[in-house]
This record gives sequence, structure tokens and C-alpha cells, in this order.
Amino acid sequence: MALSLEYLPLFMFLAMAILLFSGFPVAFVLGGVGIAFAFTGILTGVLIPIQLYTITTRMWAGAAENLVLTTIPLFVFMGIMLERSGVAKDMLNSLQLVLGRVPGGLALAVTLLGIILAAATGIVGASVVMMSMLALPVMLDQRYSVRLATGTIASSGTLGILIPPSIMLIVIADLLSRSVGVMFMTAFVPGLLLGGLYLAYILLICLFRPDMAPPPKRLPGTVSWSGLAVTLAVGLVPAFVLIFLVLGSIIFGWATPTESAGVGAAGAMLLAFVIRPLIYAGLSFTRFAIPNSAATETRGGLMARLVAETRGWWPTLKDVLHQSALTTGMIFMIILCATVFALTFRLLGGEHLVTDYIKHLGLSPWHLLIIVMGLVFFLGFFFEWIEITLIVLPVFAPILLSLDFGDHVAKADVAYWFAILLAVNLQTSFLTPPMGPSLFYMKAVSPPGVRMQDIYWGIIPFVLLQIIGLGLVMAFPQIALWMPHMLLDK
Repeated sequence: MALSLEYLPLFMFLAMAILLFSGFPVAFVLGGVGIAFAFTGILTGVLIPIQLYTITTRMWAGAAENLVLTTIPLFVFMGIMLERSGVAKDMLNSLQLVLGRVPGGLALAVTLLGIILAAATGIVGASVVMMSMLALPVMLDQRYSVRLATGTIASSGTLGILIPPSIMLIVIADLLSRSVGVMFMTAFVPGLLLGGLYLAYILLICLFRPDMAPPPKRLPGTVSWSGLAVTLAVGLVPAFVLIFLVLGSIIFGWATPTESAGVGAAGAMLLAFVIRPLIYAGLSFTRFAIPNSAATETRGGLMARLVAETRGWWPTLKDVLHQSALTTGMIFMIILCATVFALTFRLLGGEHLVTDYIKHLGLSPWHLLIIVMGLVFFLGFFFEWIEITLIVLPVFAPILLSLDFGDHVAKADVAYWFAILLAVNLQTSFLTPPMGPSLFYMKAVSPPGVRMQDIYWGIIPFVLLQIIGLGLVMAFPQIALWMPHMLLDK
């Protein structure tokens, strides 16, 4: 009997795994299992009733009173606002014009758009759905391989979970009690590294397999340098300014992450409802127009779009607020319920049970790190990033952060290095079947001819590229640590 009580934390994980596959909402499963085993601990004498008060206190202090987490609804609002306002469509049209004659130009434009949106929004679902609706029909119309088209869009859309400002990085920084600003700096270069790997793969596959990305039926005509400059300025500069205001204010110490999130939300509204309509109004009185995938808009078309978008600002704002509230509520419910699960696990002795078992095995720091990365990758086939983060970090982070990796990485940097390894690894959870959410986001808005099998096959090369990126950051920690050291060690 005593031996069975000692293994109560393991029974918690078993119960959680069974119930997660039952179809119940994840938040209710985590919270329900935590409460059920807390009362089981009281009935068996492992816990005393007053310890339940610790759980409620931790829930309040860890979520409701945590000022760092106030950035989540603001960044969610910013991302959805940019997606709904048409700013992303302008960026894709501009990039497509520039890269129209390059092999795989449209796929490269989609990847670059994914990188830009990642730095501007951090919302994976919105990015994947938006790019699927905008780019996938055009890519299929240009006879792109279905697998290349779907893999490019799905993988590029997931970069928002890694490139700051990322909600995942905020949650990880909070769980590790580390600076969100430093975490953003640490993730920036690895995120760009993954984007660069995607671009290199697409360019190579299109050079050696031109049948997978044929030239467009209608190549863009000759565009003057002035016209090209105007097109790029209209499509890209406003988004880059917003990115600089959000990330630059953190990196250069002008604002805290919470304040920068407020700047981003306000900037997204200003860009959507003021700056963008004014740009269109200005262009309608000049000889320039913004090229799109079909033809150049006339002055009358620009004015019609301006009037329509100006009149529709209030429905757009209401829709963005509604979607932001739903997304934020889902995230915070999971955070609260995962807090119940994690703290009950620790109160029942789960942390010591895992620690003692690892010490008994005599694993080196590298062996343990590889095992944890393998476990996270495996869990990514079945769970989303937030469940994996809130389950794995409380158990393994205290153990890993206490280990010494020698000259490979300084002890003070282990937390940030491990966090970025975890973030890169968790990005695969959006792509790996059967539960990869990006795959279902894409399928929901794809043309009828796109099969789920094609999407599954299409993401395989990009998952392999993510594993390569993970290996590079693991082997060369300075990929992640270079920027914070350069900016903070001066």
C-alpha cells in the first residue's frame, strides 16, 4: 500500500493521458485530474487539507496577479487585427511582385511573409489560415506541387510561435522565472535560422525540380524602380515599423514587455484604421497603384476599397475583440488548470520521484537533455505546445537547470539555452500528425482538391529542417545566446 501511494504522481500522468484521448477539453482534464488526486492524497494521508489552499494561492499569484501574462491578450489582439485588416495581404502582393521571376518565387514570398508575420503577430492559427486563404489557391493555380505548397504555408505559419513577440516564449519565461525581454532576444536568431533553412530548401528544390514550382502563367511585367519602391513601401514598411516599435522598445530598454505589447496593440489599430486607408487615399491621386496577383488596381478601385474599409472599422474591431477574448480565455483556462495539475504533482512528491529515478540511472547532463527533447518531440504528436510546456517544464526544468554542461554553455545561460531548445522543439507540435493544429487549420480553408494525405506528406521535409535547426542550436549555443550577450554585456 505504501509503495502504491509513493507512485501516485505516476498514476496522475496515466490518468491524464487516458482522459486526454477521451476528447474532453484539455483544461478540464488537467484541472480535474489535479483536483481528483489532491483529494486522493488527503484521503490516503499523503496530503493534509490545508495544502489545497496552496493550490488556489498559486493559481491566483501565477495567473491572475502575474503582470507578465497581461502581454498575452495584447499580443493576441495585435496579431488578429493585422490579419483581419488586410495588412498581410498587402505584404504578400508586394513580395510576390519582387520575387515573381525567381524559381519558386511565390513559395519564397509566402515564407518571407511567414517570417514577417511571425515578428509582427506571433499568432500561428491566424497566420496559417490567412496564408492558406491568400496563397494556396494562387499556388495551385500556378501548378505548384500540392505537397510543396501545403508544406511551405504550414511551416512558415508556425514561425510565429518562435520568433518574438511569441506567446509561448512569454509562458516559458514566466515558468522559468526569467526575463521576457532576454528570452525574446535569445529566440530571434534561431527563429531566423529556421526561416533561412526553409528558404534554402525551397530554392534548392525549385532549382532541381522545376516541375514542383513552374513559372507563373503571367509573369509580372517590367516595373519601374520608382513603382517597385512604392509597392514595397506600402506593403512592408508599415509592418516593419510596427515590429521595430514592439521588439525595439524591449531590446533597447525603452519599455517593458507589457508596455511594448500595449504599443503593439495600439500600433496595429493605428495601422489598420488610419495609416493604411491614408496610404490608399494618397495612391488614388497619384500614378502609382499597388499590384496584386491578378492585375493593377485602378484609382477607382483603390478609392472604393478605401471607402469600404473606412466604413467597416467598427465591425472589424468588434470581430477582433471577440476573437481575442476567446483565444485569451482558452489560454488562461489552460494555464490555471495546468497550475493545479503541476502543483498537485509536486505536493504528492512527483518532482522528487523523477529526480531520484534520474539520479539512480546515473545519466549525464547530455543524456538527460536528449531524453527530454525526445519526450517533447514525441508528445508533440498528440498534444499542443501549451499542454506540453505546462506539464514538462515544472517536472524537468529544476533538474536540468541544476546541471553543469561544462565549457559548452555557461551555467548562467543554461536556462535560456534550454528554453530555446524547448521552443524550437515545440514548434514541431504544430506540424506533426495526428494532432498538428496547423494541418487542420489549413485543411479547413483549403480548396476541395487538397487531401489531408498531401498535407501530411508536405510537412515532412520541414519537420526534418526543424530537427536540423534544433541540432544546430544544441551544438552551437551561441546561435541563441549571441544577441543577448552582444546587447547586454556592453
